Amino acid sequence: MSTSKLIHFPRLSLLCIAFSTLLLAACGGSSDLDSEVSDSDQLVDLVIDLGLTGNAASGRDIPSIEEPIAQLGKHLFFTKGLGGDRDSACVTCHHPVLGGGDNLSLSIGVGGETDDLLGIGRFHDSQAEHYDGGPTVPRNAPTTFNIALWDKFLFHDGRVESLGKTAGANGDDAAGIRTPDSTLGVADPNAGQNMVEAQARFPVTSAEEMRGFVFAAGASNAEVRTALEARFTAGGEWDEAFTEAFGEAEITYARIAQAISDYERSQLFVETPFKAFVEGDASAMSEEAIRGALFFFQKTEDGGANCASCHSGDFFSDEGHHVTASPQIGRGKGNDNGVTQNDDFGRFRETGGAADMYRFRTPSLLNVEVTGPWGHAGGNTTLEGAIRHSLNPREAIASYDFAQLEASIQASDMATNTQFALDQLEVNRNNAVPNVLQNVSFTDQNVSDLVEFMKALTDPCVKDRACLAAWIAEDPELDVDGLRVNAIDESGSAL
Repeated sequence: MSTSKLIHFPRLSLLCIAFSTLLLAACGGSSDLDSEVSDSDQLVDLVIDLGLTGNAASGRDIPSIEEPIAQLGKHLFFTKGLGGDRDSACVTCHHPVLGGGDNLSLSIGVGGETDDLLGIGRFHDSQAEHYDGGPTVPRNAPTTFNIALWDKFLFHDGRVESLGKTAGANGDDAAGIRTPDSTLGVADPNAGQNMVEAQARFPVTSAEEMRGFVFAAGASNAEVRTALEARFTAGGEWDEAFTEAFGEAEITYARIAQAISDYERSQLFVETPFKAFVEGDASAMSEEAIRGALFFFQKTEDGGANCASCHSGDFFSDEGHHVTASPQIGRGKGNDNGVTQNDDFGRFRETGGAADMYRFRTPSLLNVEVTGPWGHAGGNTTLEGAIRHSLNPREAIASYDFAQLEASIQASDMATNTQFALDQLEVNRNNAVPNVLQNVSFTDQNVSDLVEFMKALTDPCVKDRACLAAWIAEDPELDVDGLRVNAIDESGSAL
């Protein structure tokens, strides 16, 4: 295992910047000793007060993409052999070039018109099972980028949950991991060593994501995984790859999940301009981005947006669940609110607790520039729109532009369903729920500055195809089962 770069003295670096500024002023470096503190210096002070290091991966052991198990995981990630109908793969909804997602509000996993066409232009085949004209998956595909940094929950509703791992700590989830195969609060004995390994067991069991309709309708999750083990064992094509990774050819779904986990966890992208700023490079961010950072971090009583109350720490997520009333589009999860049957109750679906109604996990903002569309259902297709929604959800929904959505998305009940979430948000505000999302006074300039700050949370590698090449399976000689996704965009060009 390779260890991520450790940042030893981020606080000292920022203190040095602050001290140097004062020293220059004392020595005549400033013509006005009484001038206001610069935005950059204010941000330095805030970062120090918040205890930020800039490096969300500090001290963690992260798999290298060059390691044999991660390499096997890459090829498993790209093969449609894991799809029940052999027409979808993990990468169908999570391609590195598409921000570790698919650049769609809502995914189309199985039954796509063209198997290898990913992203914009991927449509549900009218002859496929469950066709109704729109996307088949009810929630937006979360990015796989930096997935190793999640400590508490995976999935929008947290249905994969660590039962005891300390945030930021190395090591496995010794207390166990709860998954959809176990009841709330009870560890799944087959979850594996970490949450990503646990999560990798479930896309293949979802009919609309990867399972498809080949397996018997009543087959359990365990039976589906066993059938996939038999499929991968039968032809012998994967024996060499498993032997290289594990020292023997035995193929089990536990090993498949472990390999996919190592591949996904190797996708560490944290070298951002903001990190460089925190480490002492005062020129790493533009003036606009610095202003945006100030507005982001400052509390509302100080004229800021207090975004860091939920998007906290170097990972920019408290890993909690909150009501944001993000636009509810698509098929939903079939929840019945008495009016429609295409709503999504969020975390409530897992806990059954009234306090969790319409709550969804706080996303990390690292690389957020490339991981849209945004929201649990991908209802905001521009970063500016997502930011405006966070600042005043009710106002944003009232002026929502339906033209931003792909034409096939089911959205006729968006206003009705989202209104329930808006009402719940208001109830939470009235009840003074901790860290409840509040309306913020803002200007267009504030929004523009916030957009620039969000861009400063982007690792340049995620926008560089050559840099991402290590995570893309494209060597034809290594397409061991002939079922690799050779991804193309809607123009037919290779991704």
